[in-house]
Amino acid sequence: MSVFIWTMIGIAVWHFTIFLPDRWAGGIVGAFLAAWLGGLLTGFAFEGLTIPTDNPPGMLHVIWAVPGSVLALAVSWLVGDYRLRREPDLGVT
Repeated sequence: MSVFIWTMIGIAVWHFTIFLPDRWAGGIVGAFLAAWLGGLLTGFAFEGLTIPTDNPPGMLHVIWAVPGSVLALAVSWLVGDYRLRREPDLGVT
């Protein structure tokens, strides 16, 4: 159940990308994958690289996915922004 929660938190954080310019590495799909994988990776990392068996999962499982999703989105945006500034003919002006 915790893996499902980490996935849903990553997707929930991804929905806020609409408020930023589209400069994501890989476009909006790249942002989706970054948020999703970031939430999963930090969830597993904070859990000690195991799948927790708590039923129902606690609020810590929810909170653990947020920093990874936000950090992965920040990296995706910075890489995409750098690439667009370096080669402006790639897309968005």
